[in-house]
Amino acid sequence: MSTQSLPLTGKRALVTGGARGIGAAIALKLAQDGADVALTYQNSAEKAEALAAEIRALGRKAFAIRADAASPEAVQAAVEGAVAELGGLDILVNNAGIAKVATFTEQSLQDIDDQFNVNVRGVLVTTQAALKHIPDGGRVITIGSNVGERVPFPGITVYSATKSALESFTKGLARELGSRNITVNLVRPGPTDTDMNPADGPIADSVLPGLAIGRYGKTWEVAEATAFLAGPGAAYVTGSGILVDGGANA
Repeated sequence: MSTQSLPLTGKRALVTGGARGIGAAIALKLAQDGADVALTYQNSAEKAEALAAEIRALGRKAFAIRADAASPEAVQAAVEGAVAELGGLDILVNNAGIAKVATFTEQSLQDIDDQFNVNVRGVLVTTQAALKHIPDGGRVITIGSNVGERVPFPGITVYSATKSALESFTKGLARELGSRNITVNLVRPGPTDTDMNPADGPIADSVLPGLAIGRYGKTWEVAEATAFLAGPGAAYVTGSGILVDGGANA
């Protein structure tokens, strides 16, 4: 495929939490579709730099920026850094997130704060900072979760609450930005094979029976859905989202 025919040629994207797992797959896919990409990371510097090098090998610009998603100052600085390096910003993918699995009564106040600070406040602050730069026709995509709609097992009450908050945030922001043709959407992964939730991990046996397609998802499958929402074919999709969950919520 020639560069001229790539759907995201000339676009500039920021992917938070883009060093590994789903975020890394998204960053790479956007680059393969023609976008220049900045990605944030917290601890995985080596992986982030390796991914940036892989993207640059495709002929795209790529930059890795260290930023703690729980720090408003850090994410605001990351957005400004991405804009400076890429020359602007057209696509924001809010991917950074954390989960602490324990029953609600076992969750400490710090556990609750950590999840809300990253999964909710981090998304809001990053998006607010990015919208100072995203032009009309841009894209805001947030990686939610199928458990933001339905909670299939105990131990994820707080995490699910944070992902549920992103549902209403997405709908409200879509209303606010529709006049500018900026679309705002969610991708809702289900169980996905990553180092945080491996397909052969301790909860896999309890998760698999609840899936219509009896396997964990692949990170590239989530990335494909994200790239669709980032592309020209999704210009009339907003305030909505895509479940990539193997039928877990069917």
